[in-house]
Amino acid sequence: FERNEIPVIVHGGGVEVGQLQKKLGGKPQFIGGLRVTDATALRAATMVLCGEVSTRLVAALGATGLDAQGMSGVDRELVLATPLTHPDGSLGFVGMPLCVRSDVLRALLADGVVPVIAPICSNGLGGWLNVNADVMAGAIAVTMSADEVVFISNVPGVLVEGAVVPRLTAAETQVLIEQNIITGGMIPKVTTALIALKQGVARVRITNIDDVLGGTVFE
Repeated sequence: FERNEIPVIVHGGGVEVGQLQKKLGGKPQFIGGLRVTDATALRAATMVLCGEVSTRLVAALGATGLDAQGMSGVDRELVLATPLTHPDGSLGFVGMPLCVRSDVLRALLADGVVPVIAPICSNGLGGWLNVNADVMAGAIAVTMSADEVVFISNVPGVLVEGAVVPRLTAAETQVLIEQNIITGGMIPKVTTALIALKQGVARVRITNIDDVLGGTVFE
């Protein structure tokens, strides 16, 4: 990467979090595509995201010659979050980002370092909250005035009748949600995409790892 093209990477790890949650005696539950995070789920998320997944990603980037640093939203209070409420039920220890220390990220980027961020955030009171990775990526993109934020999904974009929709407006997206075409974990992605656009991000893309320049674009 050129110095002005170094990405900020925010990662999840939902499948592995769910697996560990079950081993710890918990039962994965979701509301509106967001993981309900009780004490057991928070423990699992912290162990998986800040531990194995972060280390694995940093090691993989290092193997390609990139200088990468793993951290979470708790480190240096990079991201301060507040508990998130949802009309369909309690989410437990789920957070919504309030503020991002862009100075920390800009210093890393200036040194040529790729930040690899786990979405576990400080609550400002000595505790921490689990934040949806897409929501956290959107908040960071807005704070950093990013040219583009890319959400990597397990599908190649927003699908309608099996085909990727190349571009969507806010109104079209809302209709697809109301028609239950956009469901589950895709809802936080598209919602965050629209919020990021409103708050100044130039372009948002939802795609998969096989086609990072394709997918569905919101502009």
